[in-house]
Amino acid sequence: MNQVVHLPLNKAQKSKTVKAKASARAPTRTNDPERTMAGILDVATVEFAEKGLDGARIDEIAAATKTSKRMIYYYFSSKEGLYRAVLEDMYRRMRSIESGLHLADLPPVEALQKLVSFTFDHHHSNENFIRLVMSENMQRGAYLSQSKSIQDLNVPAIAAIQELYERGVVSGVFRAGLDPVDIHASISALTFFNVSNKHTFGLIFKQDPAVTNAITTRRNNVIEMVLRYMRA
Repeated sequence: MNQVVHLPLNKAQKSKTVKAKASARAPTRTNDPERTMAGILDVATVEFAEKGLDGARIDEIAAATKTSKRMIYYYFSSKEGLYRAVLEDMYRRMRSIESGLHLADLPPVEALQKLVSFTFDHHHSNENFIRLVMSENMQRGAYLSQSKSIQDLNVPAIAAIQELYERGVVSGVFRAGLDPVDIHASISALTFFNVSNKHTFGLIFKQDPAVTNAITTRRNNVIEMVLRYMRA
């Protein structure tokens, strides 16, 4: 019987073997890491919105994005890191669109109407955003508090409200003494509820939350309520 003789490796061969093993351990990267990360965030947004932090599974996200758990951990460090990145991404997207509204170029009342309309429409068409905000509130804000960017992301939203409100006070269309953060809270509350409670509210009061006329009526009523609250 022939025996296989293993000869000792020389330095060059050893170096090649070490590099091969290191390469095998390293996460596989694509030529477009930003696109890969964006794809992971898109899928993770749905997974976390549907199942919450505790119920979401990295295996499911990896399978849906045709990546690997190792790659996800390479980009986001951990499941919690990915969850935090999803929260930051959804706020970043919303604030980015808000910045394109150019509220400073509009008269105060028109700017306010546009802001409330945008917020209502955004929430209505982004149920995952609402679910994730609810989920993070269940976590008592633990992961947003760890974010290094979340405060900076939301500063422009308050600044925009303050700017249009102050212009409205000066021109006499808005009453004095209101706080921009409270105005933001009021707009958020009126537009958030329509999505967060639509299933229970619809069942209790026998209303279909998807009926277009009802949505339009509610949208107009929310705009009117905010205007009446702020008018001089």
